[in-house]
Amino acid sequence: MAVVVAVALVAGTVAGLLLPRFLPKRDRSTSTGSDSSRQSRGRPAIADEQQTGLGRRTIDSLRAGVVVLDNDDVPVLINPAARAMGLLRTGSTPGSIAAHPLIRTLAGQVRRTGVRREIELDLPRGRDSAGENPLGVHLRAMGLGNGFIAVEAVDVTESHRLTRVRRDFVANVSHELKTPIGALQLLAEALLDATEPADAAAPDLSEDLVAARRFAERIQHESTRLGRLVQELLELTRLQGAEPQPPPEPVALDWVIAEVVDRTRTTASARGIEVSVEGDRGLTAYGSDAQLATAVANLVENAINYSGEDTTVRVTLRGDDEHVEVAVADQGIGIAPTDVDRIFERFYRADQARSRATGGTGLGLAIVKHIASNHGGRVEVSSTLGGGSTFTLRLPASPPDDLLATLPPAGIESGPTGLRQV
Repeated sequence: MAVVVAVALVAGTVAGLLLPRFLPKRDRSTSTGSDSSRQSRGRPAIADEQQTGLGRRTIDSLRAGVVVLDNDDVPVLINPAARAMGLLRTGSTPGSIAAHPLIRTLAGQVRRTGVRREIELDLPRGRDSAGENPLGVHLRAMGLGNGFIAVEAVDVTESHRLTRVRRDFVANVSHELKTPIGALQLLAEALLDATEPADAAAPDLSEDLVAARRFAERIQHESTRLGRLVQELLELTRLQGAEPQPPPEPVALDWVIAEVVDRTRTTASARGIEVSVEGDRGLTAYGSDAQLATAVANLVENAINYSGEDTTVRVTLRGDDEHVEVAVADQGIGIAPTDVDRIFERFYRADQARSRATGGTGLGLAIVKHIASNHGGRVEVSSTLGGGSTFTLRLPASPPDDLLATLPPAGIESGPTGLRQV
């Protein structure tokens, strides 16, 4: 809310400072006449010089940095906060100044598209590297007319630092857990081998050995589930920005579906479930082939786990000029209306008993949601309780726009209407 108010104040004040330069004389006189009329009605008028000084002091008092660029990307208005954030650079001529290259790139995008742009990223504090604590900024650029672009920058360094601490903690803890979990799995397997009867046709085990074997099986099951949980936590941490996203590349969806069907064949066959593929072929998405395969595999595995035996899971491909879609439909238990809005939350399970029986972690759909978001798409669900569910992964059919190609990829997300979290 504070950011929205600040942007409105900045836009209005900047327009007030720059508008008198371009108004014809008759417009100024009209404005003066209007001021005189107000003064004659008993309201004191504020002279243009006073308005300009008031507007300038307002801009200078803001904690948000403000930079206004003309049609040639030359800064014509800068406040002290912008200087403190390091949004300026030395110009090409002695004694001149220039805006940060990211600011100029963002302004160029707004001029070409006419659409307001917002990004959130980490800016290097020096010329060489970002250092241990880069400056986190939320940049908002908007057109003012006549080629002028106003860029507002809000310091979000502390928010970014806390996010990095949280992600690093999850990643480090998850990494350290992998070794003892692997040891538990090996010990459980060794215990199962040690308690296996010598003659499988006529097992002769004491009650203690039967109990030990039952406990070993349980340990093996739970350690496998815990290992999967750690792996998915690491995957989710990477998707949330702990590691830079790979550069987008064309991905053949036919290959993705073939890979997913191969991954899930054993699980589906064990329950007598058929995975059928329908729809358009030869579709292409843009992003990471490994991540897209993970997203679709999670949807198909989820459909298999929540479907009854001897049913069918249908994977349907559709595409047009704007989007490509992968829809996964099952004939399972469905999702209650009260759970539909929460199933993409981490660790949320619509059916706790079913999730425990299948070894689910509650992270699969959260991973799908983050993969879709990182690829500029979204995931949707439609379901009827007792009548099955359909999850649809919708992705752009065209490459990312040139903003993502020209700005550094680490931690940048753009959007014309609102702030999007990094």
